Amino acid sequence: MNTTIECSDGHTRCRWCAAVPEFLEYHDKEWGFPVADDQRLFEKLCLEGFQSGLSWRTILAKRENFRAAFCRFDFNEVAEFTDRDVERLMQDEGIVRHRGKIEAVVNNAKRAQEMVSSRGSLAAYFWRYEPTESQLAEPQTASTSEVSIALSKDLKKLGWKFVGPTTVYAFMQAMGLINDHAEGCIVRSRAEEVRHIFKRPGSC
Repeated sequence: MNTTIECSDGHTRCRWCAAVPEFLEYHDKEWGFPVADDQRLFEKLCLEGFQSGLSWRTILAKRENFRAAFCRFDFNEVAEFTDRDVERLMQDEGIVRHRGKIEAVVNNAKRAQEMVSSRGSLAAYFWRYEPTESQLAEPQTASTSEVSIALSKDLKKLGWKFVGPTTVYAFMQAMGLINDHAEGCIVRSRAEEVRHIFKRPGSC
């Protein structure tokens, strides 16, 4: 399977980023670079939940609307949302109006608060699931992994919703827990350099 494409600037990139113009900047500047910020981690996991059954293009196009609707994914604020807020969001044409997914964000905000209390931070929890070299698949050949299945199972046990193994794997790819840029992609080495100097939460 050919996972790369030569772009108009002459550089080779992951083939998926050429599908639509708005993917290019996201691919080059965000996807696969390690993140330790709790708010960004929470946002991405929520957005991956919203993507379930939809395309990432749909979610990316609405990302600023989602941020406005969910207090820029400050989980301490979202945890205070009431049923009235859910009803309000169900009328918001700027986001995906799926009651179960909206309610999951509110639920997960509360679970995030619990995680911070018990684990210190979301980052400290999630980076415990960074795969070892032997647990990695060839780039862009898998939609789940042994580690994403384990992480999904644990999150569900902790009460999180819309965190299936495929959703969690996409989250891990995007947040840099794995470098899934294709071999030959110009961004792969750049992402790996950042991962190399990245201070893992909880490490000395």
